[in-house]
Amino acid sequence: MTLLRLVGRPLLASMFVSGGLQSLRAPEQVSPVAEPVVRPVTDQVTALPDRTEDVVRLTGAVQVAGGLLLATGRVPRVAALALAATLVPTTWAAHRFWEAEDAEERTQQRLHFLKNLSMLGGLLITAADTGGSPSLAWRGRHAARGVRREARLVRRSVRATARPAAAVGAVRAKLPG
Repeated sequence: MTLLRLVGRPLLASMFVSGGLQSLRAPEQVSPVAEPVVRPVTDQVTALPDRTEDVVRLTGAVQVAGGLLLATGRVPRVAALALAATLVPTTWAAHRFWEAEDAEERTQQRLHFLKNLSMLGGLLITAADTGGSPSLAWRGRHAARGVRREARLVRRSVRATARPAAAVGAVRAKLPG
């Protein structure tokens, strides 16, 4: 693991571990803000709990687990995607700057909204980071290229030996026998 990944992943994860722990400990503090976003989602996704506090706890648990996995470098791509999935509704619920009446509050909410967008960008980059190893897509393309190369070589080999073999067979057929 490079030094950038070794330092960067825990730094990116720290906000999620901290915020997730807060959501786990005191979901009632976040629930009123989360309610307008959680309610329509829980109506559509039956696998989610019905109570907003339970959804906030679940989100907090995902953030803590994903943050710890990302910080320690365990399945960092999956962890980054899980964190990104929790960040979108969290940002949408908590930082609705366009609804703020006060100019100072609007500025603060816009700042937090953009900060979360920046964190989302970092998570998406992390989710795509293969850690210097080739991705599965690259490996598949590379394997397919190798198979095509082998097929061309076999075809050439067959063509190269087929003509002389056919000529020998034609000569043998003419021989009495």
